[in-house]
Amino acid sequence: MLAASVVSLSAASACSAPSSAAASTQQSATVAQTDPLSLGADLPRLPGGVVMGVRSVAVMRATYEFAARHPEVMNYIPCFCGCERGGHKDNHDCFVAARDANKKVTVWEPHAVGCEICVDVAYEALTMHAAGAKVPDIRDAIEKKYAGHSGGHTPTPMPKRGGNSPD
Repeated sequence: MLAASVVSLSAASACSAPSSAAASTQQSATVAQTDPLSLGADLPRLPGGVVMGVRSVAVMRATYEFAARHPEVMNYIPCFCGCERGGHKDNHDCFVAARDANKKVTVWEPHAVGCEICVDVAYEALTMHAAGAKVPDIRDAIEKKYAGHSGGHTPTPMPKRGGNSPD
């Protein structure tokens, strides 16, 4: 779904996306042309500040959509901006404020709109996931890159390693 977006957004990425992902991205791009705050009928409208966020609208949209569609990744990725003081437990919390009983996003968290660290961490997770990296490897790379950035990070659980680790 989102992998094709990553390929088009990241010049450094050399991965290719499945055709179903291309179709979904094409639909998402069509929606974006008419309403940059809409990611589709299954997700709420993005916070208004996304259009003037800390990164391009395309990156902001991609990271919010990735957080919505891949909690199995984002719940294991810490944030390093200090947002744990506001109750965030992982990078997912920087983008998603609430989900319903079916795990569907109902409320966005606007924090990421103004936070470069949140968006950059999420975009790196998105890019690595689209390239086929496993969650433990994504976590390790992000920890290595951002360690010591703000003196700590969110109290994010470690992903399982080995055969049962999430993708």
